[in-house]
Amino acid sequence: MTEAPAAAQTVVAFEEVKDLIGKNLGTSAYREITQGQVDTFADATDDHQWIHVDPERAKDGPFGTPIAHGFLTLSLLIPMWGELLDVTGVKTKVNYGLDKVRFTSPVKVGSRIRMTATIADVQEVKGNGLHVVADLTIEIEGSERPAVVARFLSRLYA
Repeated sequence: MTEAPAAAQTVVAFEEVKDLIGKNLGTSAYREITQGQVDTFADATDDHQWIHVDPERAKDGPFGTPIAHGFLTLSLLIPMWGELLDVTGVKTKVNYGLDKVRFTSPVKVGSRIRMTATIADVQEVKGNGLHVVADLTIEIEGSERPAVVARFLSRLYA
C-alpha cells in the first residue's frame, strides 16, 4: 500500500493569517508511537501506570498491549502543527491553551498517528498579536475513531 504524502506546509505572512479562517491545513505526516516515547513520558510526568509501561502485564489488559498516555498523544500536536503551518514575520509564538479536549480512542504502542487541522478563528490581541483558534483531530492509522479531538489556541506576536 502506498502511503499518501503529508500535506504541503501552509506558509503565510503574519498579515495574512486572518485569510486562513475556515481553511483546512491538511494532514501531517504519520509518526509512530514507540514504547521508548511512552516510557520517557512516564518518567517525565511520574505516571507509570502499568497499562502504559508494562508490556507483559498490558498483554492481559483491556487493549492487549501498552497504550500511550493521552497527554503524550496530545503533546505531539505541537510538532505536527509545525508541519502544517508556518507564519513568517513572527517574533514570538505562544501555546495559549486548549478547549474541549477529548481522548476518543486509545493509541496502542506501535501505532501511527497524524493530525488534521482547520483554522476556526483569528482575532487581534494587544501587543501586535493574533489569537489563533484551530480545530484539530489526531487520527490513528487504520482506525475509524480518532485518538484526540481538540480546539487548540495559540498566539502569534509580530
